[in-house]
Amino acid sequence: MLKLHGFAVSNYYNMVKLALLEKGIPFEEVLFFGGQSPEALKVSPRGKVPVLETEHGFLSETNLILEYIEQTQVGKALLPANHFEQFKVRELAKEIELYIELPARACFPEAFFGAKVDPAIKEKAKAELLAGVATLKRNGKFAPYVAGSEMTIADMLFCFSVDLASAVGKDVFDLDLLADFPEAKALLKHFRQNPNVQKIIADKDAQMPAFLEMVRSGKR
Repeated sequence: MLKLHGFAVSNYYNMVKLALLEKGIPFEEVLFFGGQSPEALKVSPRGKVPVLETEHGFLSETNLILEYIEQTQVGKALLPANHFEQFKVRELAKEIELYIELPARACFPEAFFGAKVDPAIKEKAKAELLAGVATLKRNGKFAPYVAGSEMTIADMLFCFSVDLASAVGKDVFDLDLLADFPEAKALLKHFRQNPNVQKIIADKDAQMPAFLEMVRSGKR
């Protein structure tokens, strides 16, 4: 059985978890916070979360894990059959990660953990977020999913990146990043009604108090 190492507060962990749940693949969750200890680095070479444990060994990096799951496991397809359309999905997923998730992440300490972020970093993040959302608006289909009528790997990134980016926009910049992007708002609402997403959010909420206490205590 596949084992997913990570923790329920991590959005990258939840991207992989959603793919496994949507495909109906049995898996075991293993609590793992990563880090730079020798023990953690045996599991994840960079000390990052998530990690997928397979019968052959460990795999890290979310995009590669999603690709591995799609290519080796049965269940609902998360990539189209057409090769060009497959690469459009990958393009959209990479754009969401690079131009929305990563700029938003720079402001996570202020949005979620009560810290302050340097104003120059915030201004850079704001500009990049606005450009990233504009890119997604131009390139996504939202019919109703990011790449078209079927859920794909791009939606795993969307579901657990754009929600956090929207929170950053509101809490850090007093800005509705999706103000003129009703299709994205509708898709986020659609995902909130998905039973697998609801389970993931419930698991995240259950783990959050202990995670915040760990962050405050400096153990992570």
